Amino acid sequence: MLNKVQICGVNTSNLPILSKEEKEELFIKIKKGDEEARQKFIYGNLRLVLSIIQRFHGRGESADDLFQVGCVGLIKAIDNFDLNQNVQFSTYAVPMIAGEIKRYLRDNNSIRVSRSIRDLAYKVLQYKENYIKENNKEPTIDQIAKELEVEREEVAISLDAIQDPISLQEPVYNDGAENIYIMDQVKDSKNTDELWAEKMTIMQAMKKLTDKEKMIITKRFFDGRTQMEVAEEIGISQAQVSRLEKNAINRIKRLYK
Repeated sequence: MLNKVQICGVNTSNLPILSKEEKEELFIKIKKGDEEARQKFIYGNLRLVLSIIQRFHGRGESADDLFQVGCVGLIKAIDNFDLNQNVQFSTYAVPMIAGEIKRYLRDNNSIRVSRSIRDLAYKVLQYKENYIKENNKEPTIDQIAKELEVEREEVAISLDAIQDPISLQEPVYNDGAENIYIMDQVKDSKNTDELWAEKMTIMQAMKKLTDKEKMIITKRFFDGRTQMEVAEEIGISQAQVSRLEKNAINRIKRLYK
């Protein structure tokens, strides 16, 4: 998707790169209403848009659509940027561009969310943002519900409805040696009585494991505990649980090849 040289009529291989000094000079002209400087500044920052839309590769959207939406975010960032903020434009623009793309993907999600739920979610997010600025902490769901005069369940449902789907293979932590994935933190709620035959086979293989590995495999796959729960119970880190679990599983696989 993102290997295209031509996106929305723009030859991405020829996009210019503006220096910090050039950006500052152009911004001064932009604030004075110079439209030519504005267009040059936009064109000189299209590489930033390209770098950000790569994060959203694989969502089923065309590069052209994401690029157009990203450009909208770029323009909003230009209109709202203040040179006196003592921050680089790219630092300010990245969340603006990414936010615009996320809103587009959310609103065009195949899992349709009703307008009323979406509107409530945006009101909740706006209230949370203002509350955090004033109080340096997040409001509770009860506080939000009271302020917006809705049921607390409606608040929770609205926030869940606008969350982007995520992959169980998405890493949530890295201890410097290996990743811990979302699936490592999910409980296995299957009826274990239906898997007794598999259990018997695994239990035979477990005789070859160390005592700690046996304990972790038992808690994880027989008791249905998460890695975090196991870590807390036996007094080691989740990263260590993950490593011991993977070693044990690999040993069992080798025994039954």
